[in-house]
Order: sequence, then structure tokens, then C-alpha cells
Amino acid sequence: MIESRLLRSDPDAVRESQTRRGADPAAVDRFLAADQRHRLALQQFEELRAQQKQLSKRIGPARGAAKRGELDATQQSELDAWMAQAEQLAGQVKQAESHAAELEPEVRSAAVAIDNLVDLRAPVGGEEDFTTVATVGSPRNFAAEGFEPRDHVEIGRLLGAIDTERAARVSGSRFFYLTGDGALLELALLNLAMSLAVKNGLTPVIPPALVRPETMAGTGFLGQAAENVYHLADDDMYLVGTAEVPLAGMHAGEILDETALPLRYVGFSPCFRREAGSHGKDTRGIIRVHQFDKVEMFTFCQPEHAETEHERLLGWEREFLDQLQLPYRVIDVATGDLGASAARKFDIEAWIPTQGRYREVTSTSNCTTFQSRRLNIRSRTDGSPQHVATLNGTLVAMPRVIVALLENHQTATGTVRIPEALRPFLGGREVFELA
Repeated sequence: MIESRLLRSDPDAVRESQTRRGADPAAVDRFLAADQRHRLALQQFEELRAQQKQLSKRIGPARGAAKRGELDATQQSELDAWMAQAEQLAGQVKQAESHAAELEPEVRSAAVAIDNLVDLRAPVGGEEDFTTVATVGSPRNFAAEGFEPRDHVEIGRLLGAIDTERAARVSGSRFFYLTGDGALLELALLNLAMSLAVKNGLTPVIPPALVRPETMAGTGFLGQAAENVYHLADDDMYLVGTAEVPLAGMHAGEILDETALPLRYVGFSPCFRREAGSHGKDTRGIIRVHQFDKVEMFTFCQPEHAETEHERLLGWEREFLDQLQLPYRVIDVATGDLGASAARKFDIEAWIPTQGRYREVTSTSNCTTFQSRRLNIRSRTDGSPQHVATLNGTLVAMPRVIVALLENHQTATGTVRIPEALRPFLGGREVFELA
């Protein structure tokens, strides 16, 4: 949620941000209209309340004098008139207060419909309008090695590591089993990611995967992303699509000690996504699925430190990908492809040989104070509490990293070389052998 004072003082900047996103700039005007109605209602209430207080100051002494028999007929008549006026004012104050309260949800609804202010350095445009920040490594020349690369589905079958056919019978399309070395590979990736995170001072967390509506809404996932969220109507609970949601909610409603900032967490959780709107996309394999596991970093920090923290999270993501010896590129995501909460986002895309292109495997977003305002998370040392900045970064989204590993490190026979960094978590093995 954007600060109301900014919306009032510089609405053009917010309209421009909405336009850069491809969102509706008129949302700003809807907020301003609702806010004006609410502020006028509050003003009317305060004016009536002030009249009520002034009248009470006159009535109090006069009633005391009346009890002591000190009022003449004229003064008694005046007191009676004041009492009648006070009764009328009481009704008007109550009505004005009720009217102002009724308008509050309208104002909040209009406010939460506005996305976070984009960072003006982010490239403007849609999904394909990103800027490449860095390219690391080079794709293998399989032709020079004398063989055609297999895709991850075929490699997974040869290794006995991935089973989508049985998963389809059990759960439907876009589900999968990881079996044997596939399951061990995920656990090895988990352990490597957690080791890296702990080495860098993050606190490990295994959070709940079900959250209440206020937490899901507070992180911005019930706006443009709502169609991809699973809702359990009978319990009014949501399955998370990322550990970002419960990690952000950990400190909802709290005032954090500024001296303890930054607070850095790393969460491991199952993730659930409906993949609405992806009909026909990535129907083969495990690139786009309904359920997967992910290791997610999350930071609470002072707003003035958010940009530096964003670079730090990106650096840890790159360090992890470097250890897996995967060719990748880092992109500055265009404004039209940002989530509602993100002011700026960097994606890391790994090279997928059989697709001949880079695919997103991790991302990191600076959400500034957008989420903390919705979740009421502040910090204080001296003076009044201030909202903190929140940032998130994926260390590893299991299916896509597994896809990249299997395809990039395959051999002509179908075996897969294990990156050195993963070997300690796989009993020192150097190769995944055929099943």
C-alpha cells in the first residue's frame, strides 16, 4: 500500500507508475475521490464534536447552579435550550461518526487497488522488454560433442528420477513424482541452499503453507495474482505460492527494534499455484507445475538500506547458481511484468538446452514499504515508528533448477554429472547413473 500522503501530494507520480506497469492510472483518482469523501466526513464529525464539547462546558456549570437554586427563570430557560441542543448534537455526532466509519473500507479498498511505485530505473514495457544485466557462462555445444541433448523428461525416465505419468493418474496434469535420485537431488539442493543461507547469516524457517486472507492480501497476492492462488473456501484459508507470504506475515502488527534490523530469514516450503492462463504452455515435464518446493529468502530492513539489500540478495542467488555450474543471465524485469508489490525485480534465467533459451529459475524483488504498510510492520528507536522495507529472493525453485541441472550436465549415455558443490550432500557421488 502506498503512503496516503504521497497519493495526495503527488498523484501524478503514482499515475505515471501505474501507466508504466500497464495498470489503471484511474485507480489513483478513485482513491482521491474516496479519500476526499472520508476526510470531509471526518471534518464534519470533528466540527460537531467540537460544538458538543463547547456546549458541555456551558451546561456543566449551569446545571450545578440549577441544583443549588441559583438560576432565575431566564437562565433556566437558557439551560433547557442548551440541553435540547445537546441532545440533538449527540445524535448528529453519532451519525457523523458512523458515516465516517462507513467510508473507511471504501478508502482502504481504493488504496489497496494501487500497485507499488515502480523504480524509475526499471525498463518500461512487457515481458520481453527486460534489460540484460549480466550473462554468465556459455551454453554447451552438444553438436561438437557429437550428440543431441535429451530433455529433462527423457533424462528423468532414464535415471528413474521423474515420473509425470503416474502423477497424472493420481493428481492430474502438471503434477510429478521425484523418485530415487530425483528425490535425493532435491534434498541435496535444499541442503546446499540452506548451508549458503546460514553461512550468510540468514535464520532458517519452515513456515506454514496455509495462511489467512489478511496475510495473503497483505503481501499483495490477492490482486493481479489472485487467479493463481488456491483458496480453501470452507476454511477461508489460502495455500501459499511462495514462502514469501508466511515470512512477511511473521511480524505483522509488530514494532521491531531498529537495532535488530536487518532481519533476514530463509524459508523452505511447498508452494501451490493454479497456473491459470497457462493453457498450452510448458505442458511437457516439470517446468510449470501446480505444486513444488522452494527455498525463499526474506528481509526486513530500514527503507534507506533496501537498495543495498536487494543487491545482496541477488549476489547470494548468483553465488548459488555459480556453484551449480549452470550458464545463466541476470535480467532487470520490465515494469509490466512486475508483481503488484515489487518496485524492482531481478530474475536469473538458466539456459535450457533442449528449448534453446533461458528460463527463469530465481528472482529477487524490492517491495519497499508496500507490504509493511498493509501488514503494519514498523521499527522504532527514537521518535515515532516507521514502516520497514521488505525484500524477497528465491535461492532455489526445485523443479526448474532440477530441469537445468539434468539438461546442462547430461552425457551422451544419459547419465548426469553432479556439480562438485552438491557431492557432499549425495555421499560423494560424481554421477547419476542410469536406473
